[in-house]
Amino acid sequence: MPRAVILTALPVEYQAVRTYLIKLREKEHPQGTIYEEGKFVANGQEWEVGIAEIGAGNTVAAAATERVIAYFKPNILLFVGIARGIKDVKIGDVVAATDVYGYESGKVGDGFFTRPKVGKSADRLVHRARAEARKQEWLQRLSSNPVSEPCVFVAPIAAGQKVIASKKSDIFEFLRASYNDAIALEMEGFGFLSAAFAYPDIPAIVIRGISDLIEGKNDDAIEPEEVRQKKASLHASAFAFQILSKLQTTQSVKPALDHLPMQKPKEQVLGLLNRLLPSQLDTVIFRYDVELAHLSNGTPNQRSIELIRYALQKEGTDLSQLLTVIYTVVPHMK
Repeated sequence: MPRAVILTALPVEYQAVRTYLIKLREKEHPQGTIYEEGKFVANGQEWEVGIAEIGAGNTVAAAATERVIAYFKPNILLFVGIARGIKDVKIGDVVAATDVYGYESGKVGDGFFTRPKVGKSADRLVHRARAEARKQEWLQRLSSNPVSEPCVFVAPIAAGQKVIASKKSDIFEFLRASYNDAIALEMEGFGFLSAAFAYPDIPAIVIRGISDLIEGKNDDAIEPEEVRQKKASLHASAFAFQILSKLQTTQSVKPALDHLPMQKPKEQVLGLLNRLLPSQLDTVIFRYDVELAHLSNGTPNQRSIELIRYALQKEGTDLSQLLTVIYTVVPHMK
């Protein structure tokens, strides 16, 4: 039976996810972390789903992600919760993150010099999110009809440790100048995707419901904060389980961790990359359209391994697109 793991940061997010599961049972990690695992059944497919409430912050999220991967050995990872809207969105809308910017990455000297870091949701899950966003089916998973119909955005968001409450703040101005396509702000998605990046055969995605807006219409007299957070959590959970319901293990989800069928193409590509001159490797990276935030300034071998990890997330396990680029740059290797 395929297994998904859903991480949350807050109790309200955890409870919203929990409502979609049956046959829940408690599971305790050897180091004391308490999880729950239940079943989710849809479209003839039954999933085992592990859930965890981990607390706030990118560092916490990265450590928790590593731990759940080792413990559950999942086929898919999701982070589901609430976020603050920056632009375009309204309270109750859902954002499936294509990218999560770690906006606090940089160097402090006479000023702050940004060194962009980005976590990317798995390409296959982003495509599924776009497909479901075009439909209204996910709304049927809500227990009641919302007064204002929520929209789903598939777009970048930003993640950091600071709570930004005003558009006049220096941090907001920095976000608008450096990450102006981000439409929401949260605190865990970058750490989650950074940890998941080391396991390219386990697709991961961040899904957020908008619970408030930066200097927006957050009138507590009309709709208290706890009500907005619950609504946003329920909407994000409904969309997350809609995505899960459409995944077929024979098509969209690969076996967890490094099973043997994946080894041959990975080894073949790594062997080719390790034979390239540094200038040829740079050309492959450029033509494959890699975002440089995904690659370090390490040795050619390290960069080749990171390129393969990126490619596995981008196109799946056969790496045919990356092979095509390599053979275009160095046709004599074909």
